[in-house]
Amino acid sequence: MSDPICPLCDRPIPPGVKQSHHHLIPKLKGGKGGPTVLLHHICHREIHASLSEAELARSYNTVEALRAHPRLAKFLAWIRKRPPEFQSKIPGKRRQR
Repeated sequence: MSDPICPLCDRPIPPGVKQSHHHLIPKLKGGKGGPTVLLHHICHREIHASLSEAELARSYNTVEALRAHPRLAKFLAWIRKRPPEFQSKIPGKRRQR
């Protein structure tokens, strides 16, 4: 069986690599029990560092919309050049409020 593929960065998620499920509609905004996607933990962290729960629920509730966000698009171009097991030691800046 092949490794699952992260739908955000299109890299495989090998066994032992930190991973997490992302609710396409945040649980706090009515997404509990809704669709989720399996992502690299680093990709999931970048989503929440870039967007508020309200923005995620309103405008970024699909993988396609997430990929189109300018900050996430820049991150994805960078992370795709890294091996699937890459872990960032330094968290990215949090979004401006």
